[in-house]
Amino acid sequence: MSRAAPDGPSGLLVVDKPGGLTSHDVVGRVRRLAHTRKVGHAGTLDPMATGVLLLGVNRATRLLGHLALSDKAYDATVRLGFATTTDDAEGEPLPGVTPTGHSLHTLRGERGSIDAALQGMVGEVDQVPSSVSAVKVDGKRAYARVRAGEAVELPARRVRIDEITVHDVRLVEDWVDVDLSVRCSSGTYVRAIARDLGEALGVGGHLTALRRTSIGSGARAVTLADATPLDDLTEDLPLMGLGEAARRFFPFVEVGEEEQVRVGHGKRLSLGLTTGPTAVLGPGGDLLGLYAPAPAREDGDSKPVAVFL
Repeated sequence: MSRAAPDGPSGLLVVDKPGGLTSHDVVGRVRRLAHTRKVGHAGTLDPMATGVLLLGVNRATRLLGHLALSDKAYDATVRLGFATTTDDAEGEPLPGVTPTGHSLHTLRGERGSIDAALQGMVGEVDQVPSSVSAVKVDGKRAYARVRAGEAVELPARRVRIDEITVHDVRLVEDWVDVDLSVRCSSGTYVRAIARDLGEALGVGGHLTALRRTSIGSGARAVTLADATPLDDLTEDLPLMGLGEAARRFFPFVEVGEEEQVRVGHGKRLSLGLTTGPTAVLGPGGDLLGLYAPAPAREDGDSKPVAVFL
């Protein structure tokens, strides 16, 4: 648990978001439990998606923008056989050529064509986001506009897809379901992968399940193992304190009382930093601030990026 502060406990909170809620809905729930308006989140999840959602409470909201969370991982199920207006199971089927049962049986038996189509999406690619993504169009989420009956066209954006692994291909009633995992950069839409896979195979496709399993990379990744289901949260939130978060997500240096006073006044420090942001921890292990290299000056070579005193 994080130490108490004048505005209440501060720290990071990893939630396992259920389906059917927006990320903002989760923020609202945590605000009520924490009795504070100072709650924010990193890495928006669409309403259909479940899994890892990282939140900051009180002073930790200022930490969110400095975290390196560009890598994401998902588990998903793609249904082949028809496309939908939303690229997922909540949309209406789109008109088009409906594949025969025989052609889908053949597709299942020729898994190589599925693997080849997916591998063609790996790398640096231009992807058109799903119309029900959380991308904002004139200040309003695209998925909200679509579900209000508006037609939304989004421009392609450059994304990075590191890996797509197929775990299972199976017949479900008259369709073929493909279970897969995706490792990718922020801004990648798995719904778009489902849509594009169906188009590449000529049978149409959409997403029926999406679960984010991690944010970040390596030892600094936040995973489902760190997450608490939203419905299990109580007022005694399992916060990762600022000091613990600093040690986990940033390079860090420890300083004495004299430097702590300087941090409190927003002063530069002589830390010899070559990269940033770097966490500065006080004598008691608390996070004092985040610092980055600055042009050399007599009063220090490192400047504050954020101060948490």
